[in-house]
Order: sequence, then C-alpha cells, then structure tokens
Amino acid sequence: MDLKMKSLRIILDNQSETGAFVASPAFAHYRYSWLRDGTFIAYALDLYGEHEAARNFYQWVNRVVVSRGERIHNLLRRKSLGEEIPFADFLHTRYTLTGEEVNEPWGNFQLDGYGTWLWGLNEHLRLTGQSVEEYREAIYLSAEYLRAFWQLPNYDCWEENPEHVHTATLAAVAAGLKVAGNCLGEEVYIDKALEIRDYISIHGVREGHLVKFVKEDSLLVDSSLLWVSVPFGLWEVDSELIKNTVWKIEEDLLGGGLRRYVSDTYYGGGEWILLTAWLAWYYNLIGNDNKAEKLIEWIEEQSMDGELPEQVPGRDIDKNALLHWQEEWGPSASPLLWSHAMYLIALAGKTMITNIDNWGSRVKE
Repeated sequence: MDLKMKSLRIILDNQSETGAFVASPAFAHYRYSWLRDGTFIAYALDLYGEHEAARNFYQWVNRVVVSRGERIHNLLRRKSLGEEIPFADFLHTRYTLTGEEVNEPWGNFQLDGYGTWLWGLNEHLRLTGQSVEEYREAIYLSAEYLRAFWQLPNYDCWEENPEHVHTATLAAVAAGLKVAGNCLGEEVYIDKALEIRDYISIHGVREGHLVKFVKEDSLLVDSSLLWVSVPFGLWEVDSELIKNTVWKIEEDLLGGGLRRYVSDTYYGGGEWILLTAWLAWYYNLIGNDNKAEKLIEWIEEQSMDGELPEQVPGRDIDKNALLHWQEEWGPSASPLLWSHAMYLIALAGKTMITNIDNWGSRVKE
C-alpha cells in the first residue's frame, strides 16, 4: 500500500464513531481530539472524496460547541461586566472522543481551534454543496466567543507562550470570523475580521515579515506563520509580506524538514512532518513544483512502515532536550493523524482553494 492510501486508512481507522479523530492512537497524551488538528484532517478527507467522514467530524464539533452555549453566554456576560476571567474558565482546545473536557494540566485556553473549525466547515460546505442550516447555532456561538476574546493572550497552537498574543492565532480567528459573517449574513463579524487583519499588519510585522508575537520587538518567526496566507488567506501567497515571511522561515528553520521556531526544545526541536507539508502546500500554490516535490520526497523518506510521526531529529536537534522528552514520554508521537493529513493535502497539489478573496484592508501597506 502506498503512503497516500496508507495515510487515508490510518485517518479513517482512527475516527471514533462520534466523529472525533484521535490525534495519535499510540501516544497517551494525544488520545484526544483537537478542533485545530481535526479540521485539517477533515479537510484532507474532503479533498479525497471522504465527505461523510469529514461531515461526521464537523457534526461532532457542532455538538461540542452547542452543548457549551450557556457557558459561552456566561463568559460574554462576565466580559461585559469587566470581570477578569481565569484561563480555566474558557473553552478547552481538546476533548475526549465523546466531547468531554479533559481534567488534567494542559494549555487549554487556545482560540485558534475555534477559528480553524469555522474555516474548515466552510470548506466542507463548499466542497459538498451541503446547507449551513444545521450549524448556525454553533457558528454564531463560536463567532461571538472569538469576537469577544480575540485580543486576549492565550496559548499558541503548540500549547505554549500563554502570556503572548500570537500572529498565527489571530489569522485563524480572523478567517473564522470572516466565514461566520458570510455564513450568517452578519457584517459585524466580517468587520471584526478586517480589523484583526489590519491589527496584524500594524503589530505583527517587523522588518517586512510577519513575526510570532504581536506588539513585541522580537524578530522571531514560527513556521505556523505560513497559515496566515495558506490557508487563511489574510494575504495572498505572492504578496511581498508572505514572500518575505517564507524566506525568513526557511532561513531560520529549514533543514531537510521544517522546525517550529529557533528556540524550540520539545523533543529537541526536531523537524515537523506537518509543517514541511505546509511549506510544500505553499509552493504548490505559487507554482514552484520542484520545491514542493522535494519537500514531499523528504516527508516520504520519514515514513516508518507507512506511519508518519509528529517530528524527526534534524541537523539542529538539541540532543539533551530530545533525551529528556524520550525519557519523559517515550518516542515522538507516531502515527500522528495531522502529519498524514498534511501530507495528503500537499499531495493534492494545486487543487486547494484558499480564502484570499475580498479581504480588503483599512490601512495602507
């Protein structure tokens, strides 16, 4: 079985009857379902015609969000009263496969997953021609939640740095709000999405490229900054800002595969399959087939009996940190469903359509 078919099989075999995807079946800390990871997994399935499996995931998220409607309204009320809300009270980033919260220490307050699932739902509905009606309440609740709390510091997509506001997170939030506005016919959400894009252009750019944290002097980049354009489309793939950002990411983080960020020590700061696939996705969209193919070949070389791990040691590996995590948690997660999903997306080549149309801007660039 080739890696494409193996990837589809691994994903489908690890979807619960509830619709949730387990992040990694063989890694204890990842035996849950993330909205962010799951959305890209579902998107990959939609690209390969597995629409029923993708729909089951979005219906699972729909139930998770709607069941927390009272909690979301209570959070909005507390914000309106000027109350300081502790992280523990916000919605979680991961759930059990039956949709329950996980009661163990984790970086739970993350906004990117709620924006990402709205983006992915829109892609699912576009690709399948299905109606938005059954999702309206969950879209509204998610959009109100994001509109209220987008400026708050929260954990990034790697469950780190909760004291910061993250450019990649803001991009996911903006994309989700834009989708919500279009789905519900509510200009207020589209206006907020444009406001966030303009906020990034003012506070998330240094020396001509995007940076990891907004309102900071640091020039640090993170490979998740690719998401700002692909797939969230705040700037077009061939814009100077995105080209400069990709150049900086490659300069700082590309070996055989792509690392997360320079000071990363999680499993030694290895090279991530899913991020390497993301870079291939970008090169597919700008028409650089040679670079895309080289990155895809590197991914295929990392396959272990048809399984793709989360990351592999690279040339810049911190060996002491790698040893620490291996002793603490065992080998890096494998298979990681998100890795397989991003490989499938990269393989799909130029067929992906991103939400880059009609963003507009209120500031001069």
